[in-house]
Amino acid sequence: MKNFWRRLRLYGVGFGIGLIFVFFFFRNRGCTWLPENRVKNTFLGKVIVVSETNQRIFDRHHLSDSMIESFLNDGSISFGSSKKQGKLKVYKIEKEVNGKNMALWFSMPEDAFIAEAVWPKGSIQKFKSTTEGFGRMIHFPNVNSFVYLKDNDELTKQMKEFGIKDEEQVQYMMKKGGLIDFSRSQLTAEPSPEQMIVLPRGNGDTLTARTTWFKDHIEFYEFERN
Repeated sequence: MKNFWRRLRLYGVGFGIGLIFVFFFFRNRGCTWLPENRVKNTFLGKVIVVSETNQRIFDRHHLSDSMIESFLNDGSISFGSSKKQGKLKVYKIEKEVNGKNMALWFSMPEDAFIAEAVWPKGSIQKFKSTTEGFGRMIHFPNVNSFVYLKDNDELTKQMKEFGIKDEEQVQYMMKKGGLIDFSRSQLTAEPSPEQMIVLPRGNGDTLTARTTWFKDHIEFYEFERN
């Protein structure tokens, strides 16, 4: 019995040390069951966009795309100052940048595949998604393929007309210079939000695509020439 209690104490000490490593050394690199990391991983599974208005502010503060993304990697979420309820959730994330504590907001419309990086202004509880201009894509889900082309005759016809071969080509166009057209997107539409994507083409013009979020993929179901 004495050996049993001794082993139990040793196990407890080892378990406690393991918890310390988990929480303080690996807090932002694992443990997806932690509330903070669950939120961050959800954002990192989306397409992060920056509106034209916020881009100008980020430029003034010398915030690069990688620095903005770093808030989701090793920043700290202020849950008490975040909007955690409703169809549009907005989280305040803080991080030290160049020796100064800085905060950004990251908004997440329900069932949309985009999330928006925002410079804080006004009340976070009253924040609304951008509805004008365009949003530049600065982060994409870290998976091999996140594009799905709907299988129907009309879309196949459009793809042939515009020289689109497959999902891989569309994903490449998105990463090369894809934009969200906020003015034509419907982020509160039912049953799921519609996001209008502007895709660059090699000849200098662009295509617009109607898209939605479908089974962890961005579903493209209509192309049109701009």
